[in-house]
Amino acid sequence: MRADPARSGMSYEQALACLRNASVAGTRLGLSRMWELMHLLGDPQDAVPVIHIAGTNGKGSVGAMTAAVLTAAGSRVGHFSSPALTEVTDCYRINGSELSGSRFAAILSRVADCAEGMKDPPTEYELLAAAAFALFAEERCDVSIIECCMGGDTDCTNVAAAPILSVITNVQADHCAYLGDTPAKIAAHKAGIIKPGCPVLTDVAASSEEAVDVIRERACSLDAPLYDTGALAQVHLLSASPEGMEVSCTVSGSEMPIRLGLAGRYQTENLRTVLGAVHILRQQGMAIPPEAVRQGLAACRWKGRFELLRRDPPVIFDGAHNVAGMQQAAESLKQYFGEQRAVLLIGVMADKDRHAFAKILKPRICRAFTVRPENARALAAEVLADCFRQEDIPVQSCATVREGV
Repeated sequence: MRADPARSGMSYEQALACLRNASVAGTRLGLSRMWELMHLLGDPQDAVPVIHIAGTNGKGSVGAMTAAVLTAAGSRVGHFSSPALTEVTDCYRINGSELSGSRFAAILSRVADCAEGMKDPPTEYELLAAAAFALFAEERCDVSIIECCMGGDTDCTNVAAAPILSVITNVQADHCAYLGDTPAKIAAHKAGIIKPGCPVLTDVAASSEEAVDVIRERACSLDAPLYDTGALAQVHLLSASPEGMEVSCTVSGSEMPIRLGLAGRYQTENLRTVLGAVHILRQQGMAIPPEAVRQGLAACRWKGRFELLRRDPPVIFDGAHNVAGMQQAAESLKQYFGEQRAVLLIGVMADKDRHAFAKILKPRICRAFTVRPENARALAAEVLADCFRQEDIPVQSCATVREGV
C-alpha cells in the first residue's frame, strides 16, 4: 500500500525551514551520516533498483530522458535530480510528474524524525537524498534514477550497494575546491559510484584520456563491466530548432528516427548515453521496445537546458554553470541564431570561473545584465559585471534578479 500523500508531520513551509536550518552547516562530504540515516529509515536505498548517474554535465538531461523512456515502456520510475530550479519539489519526479508540496512535506517529516536523534546532524543535501530513497520505496517504484549531487565517492547518493547501472556522463572541471584540479582527481571521485560487478557506462569521447583511464582502472579493479556509449549507440543530427531536433539513431543494431523535445546541441551527446543505457538495460532483461524509446524522447522536457521560454522575441533559459557547459551553450546560440547577438542576463556562484564565462560568451552577445542569485554562495552582481567590462562588453549590474529581468 502506498503512503497517504496527505499524511504529514509538518507543513510545506515547515519542511522548507527544516532544509534552511540544515543548510547552515554548508557542504560536508562523506557517507557516515548518510549511512546512519539510511539505517534509521530501514535502508530504502536497497528497496528499489537504482540507476546511479554521476558526471560534470548532462546528469539531469540523461536522467530525464532515461526516465521518460522507461515510463513509456510501462515502468513506474522515480527520478531524483538536484539542485532545484524553481521549488524544491522539482528535485523529485514519479513518471515525469513533479512531487506535490504536501507529499514532499510528508516524506521530509519522516526523514527529519529519524534524523532527530543523530549526534552529527545530516546536511541539507543528505536530507534531500534520503527523502528521495524513502519516497521511491514508499511509492513502490520499479526503478529509481538517482543523480549525484556533487562528485561521486563521498556524495550523499552513493549508498546504493548494487545499482543495476552506473553512468558517468563526462569529466570536466567543476567544484575543483572539493573534487580536485586535474581530470584524474575529478574522475577518481566520480568513479567512486562504480560498484563490484555492476555495469558502468561512460562516454569515452566526452572526457580526457587521463580521466577515462581512471574510470577504466576502477571498473577493472571491481570486475565491473565497462561500456562506452560510442560503441553502443550512434546519433546523427538531421535537423534542429530551438524547439527540438530530429535525429537518426542506431542502437542494438537497429536504426530509428527520433524526435527529441530538447534543443541544446549538446543533447545529442546525452542522447547517445541514454541509448547506450537502453542497450545495457535490455541485456539485463528490461522490456524497452523501440516505440517506447521514440515516445519517451519525444515527450521529454527538462527545464533550464537551452529551454525556449518565448518565441517572439526568442528568450532562452540555460543553466550552464561551468566552462564546458558555457562553451556548449555558446555553440547552441551560434547554431540556432548565427551571427545574431543576444542580450544576456547572468548570475553565477562565487566559485565559478567567471572570467572564462565572459570570454566564451563575448562573440555571442551584444550586452549583459548581471544579477546576484538568491543563494549564499552567489557572486555579487557588480563583481561579475567587471568581468564583462574587461572584455569590452556593455554591461549593467542589477540590485535584484527581478530588476535584471
